Amino acid sequence: MPFRMGPWEIGLILVVILFVFGVGKLPLVGSAIGKSLRAFRKEQSGEGDEAEIKTGRQKQKYAARTNS
Repeated sequence: MPFRMGPWEIGLILVVILFVFGVGKLPLVGSAIGKSLRAFRKEQSGEGDEAEIKTGRQKQKYAARTNS
């Protein structure tokens, strides 16, 4: 492995991230990264297309009910 990271390097990276984003923004940054990774994995496996089709059908059914 070209990148061998020990505990000091990881700690230094975490401190730099803490300075850049601040304590209050870290949960927001973490949740945004998690959501984007989940969306990326869904699209890679093809589940995102099926979910869009299902939600599109549900929206059409709801629109048909409200218009009637």
